Amino acid sequence: MTERAETAAQDTAPRDVEQDTGHRDDGHRDDGHRDDGHRDTAHLEVPPGTPGHPHSDVPAPLDPTSTETSPLDVVVVTGLSGAGKNSAGRVLEDLGWFVVDNLPPALLLPMVELGARGDVRRFAAVVDVRSRAFSSDLQEAIRVLAEAGHHPRVVYVHARDEVLVRRYESNRREHPLQGSGTLIDGITEERALLTGIAGEADLWVDTSDLNVHQLRATLENAFAREGKAPPLTATVLSFGFKYGLPLDADLVVDARFLPNPHWLPHLRPHTGQDPDVRDYVLGQDDARPFLDRYTDVLRLLIPGYRREGKRYLTLAVGCTGGKHRSVAIAEEFARRLRADGVDTTVQHRDLGRE
Repeated sequence: MTERAETAAQDTAPRDVEQDTGHRDDGHRDDGHRDDGHRDTAHLEVPPGTPGHPHSDVPAPLDPTSTETSPLDVVVVTGLSGAGKNSAGRVLEDLGWFVVDNLPPALLLPMVELGARGDVRRFAAVVDVRSRAFSSDLQEAIRVLAEAGHHPRVVYVHARDEVLVRRYESNRREHPLQGSGTLIDGITEERALLTGIAGEADLWVDTSDLNVHQLRATLENAFAREGKAPPLTATVLSFGFKYGLPLDADLVVDARFLPNPHWLPHLRPHTGQDPDVRDYVLGQDDARPFLDRYTDVLRLLIPGYRREGKRYLTLAVGCTGGKHRSVAIAEEFARRLRADGVDTTVQHRDLGRE
C-alpha cells in the first residue's frame, strides 16, 4: 500500500496549514501576482537560492550544453487544491530542499537536470492541476526521471471534502476545476483526475486534522535528514471509530476489545497519555498478549516492507472515542517500534474532540 501520513480546519487551530486556494499569508498569490498588482517574478520564476537570484549566493548556471549530471533526490508534492501543497513546499524549503512552485510536469526533468549540473542535490517541485492530462503527464515525467537515474518520490496531499469546502468558502475563491459547476463538482473532478498519481504516491499526507506545526513534524520525519531517507519510518496514529477511519492508514488495529476507562468516573476526565489510564489499559489481562503478538506481526512485516522499498508505514489504533484505549495502545506500540530501531512518531487524531 502507499504511505500516507496527515491541516485542521481554520476554526480548530490558531495557525492552520495554508489553504492552497490562490493566496499566501504574506499577501502573494501562487499564480505569480501580488495583491498590489505587481508580478512577483522572484516567487514565480526565480525562487530564493536559484542561480541568478539577486540575493542568492549560488553561482550562475553552468554551461547548459554540459551533459555531466549527478543523480538527485527529487520530491514531487501534488494533491488536491486547498489541501496544503504550498505549505508542504515551504516546509521542504526550510529543510534545505531547492523548491519550485507550480512546475508543469513537462519541465520537471529539465529543471532537475539543470540543478544537477550545479550544487543542488535535493530538489522538490510543487505540481498543481493545469490540464486534463495532468495525471498521466506527471506519471510519465516521474518515470522519465527514474530512468534518468534520479530518485523521485511523490507526496500526495489531500483532505476531506468538507474541510476543502470550508477552506475555499473562507477565502471566497473558486476551485480551479469548478468552471460553471459547484465547488463540490470541482473537488470531485480533481479527485478523479488525481486517481492515477495518488495510487503511485510514496507518502500520503491527510491535512484534514493537522495544523501547520503537525504538518511540519510529519514532513521533517520523512525528509529532514541529509542524504537518503531511512529504510522505513513509522507513524502510529490513535483515532476514534465514531469519527471515521483514517484514510491514510496502512494497518488498522481495534482496541475496543479492552474495557473502556470512560465508564470509570475517576478515569473518564483523563486520557491515555496519563499514567493512571495507561496503567489501567495496559494492565488488562488481554492487553500484554495482544501487544506482544501484534508486535511480532510488525517485526515480520517491516523487513518485508523494506525489501519491497516501502519507506513509510502508518499504523492506526482505534477505540470508540480516541481518548483512552487507543491513545495508550498507540503510545506503547510507538515505544516498542523505537526499541526495535524503527524511526517512529505518534499522533492522536481525535484527542480533545470530546
